[in-house]
Amino acid sequence: MRRLLSICLLSLCAVFTAKGQNDPKAKAVLDAVTKKLNNSKSIKANIVVRLTDVKGKVTDTKKGTVSLKGQKYHVELGGQEIICDTKTVWNYNKEAKETQISNYNPDEQSLSPAKLFTINFYDKEYKYKYTGTKKINNKECDVVELVPVSTAKQFTKVELIIDKSTATIEGGNIWQKNGSKVQCDINNFNPNVNIPDTYFTYDAKAHPGVELVDLR
Repeated sequence: MRRLLSICLLSLCAVFTAKGQNDPKAKAVLDAVTKKLNNSKSIKANIVVRLTDVKGKVTDTKKGTVSLKGQKYHVELGGQEIICDTKTVWNYNKEAKETQISNYNPDEQSLSPAKLFTINFYDKEYKYKYTGTKKINNKECDVVELVPVSTAKQFTKVELIIDKSTATIEGGNIWQKNGSKVQCDINNFNPNVNIPDTYFTYDAKAHPGVELVDLR
């Protein structure tokens, strides 16, 4: 489930040209998204994440929120939270009454919410291609597929669905190496929300009786 949270998000392999060049139309769509989000001081949105097995059956559904401020993020999904202040990551599991603490690693082989939403992560780490449009919630959306260059990543393909009129991510799909798929739907997207910095650090007093497991 931690992997579900880290991609959140949200939000999420076509065949590329023989030379491995990226699609300029896809880059234009992704650049527009990045530009808009980088101009936002903060972001808050609701998310729904569904895990589908290799047979196409939905095996798990979680609802929650994702909040971002620069590279800081706070994700709540079901009974789990991931909080990051760019130095430390806290992974809280309500059912287990446990919080794991680890060092923040921007180069980890996963899609953190901050990486997905706020930086040009795709330019060096992925090949990408524009695959057409879809109608999502009565919105005309662009669809971009990304394939990781590194085989060390835990997924084989990401599909991003982007609202044409607002250049914001509506959701996406991530295909994992074991054949399962993670689908993320994003709604109530709110930029420039007033979020205090304290929201991106773990408050032990607000989690009484929770065991802290330091993995640093």
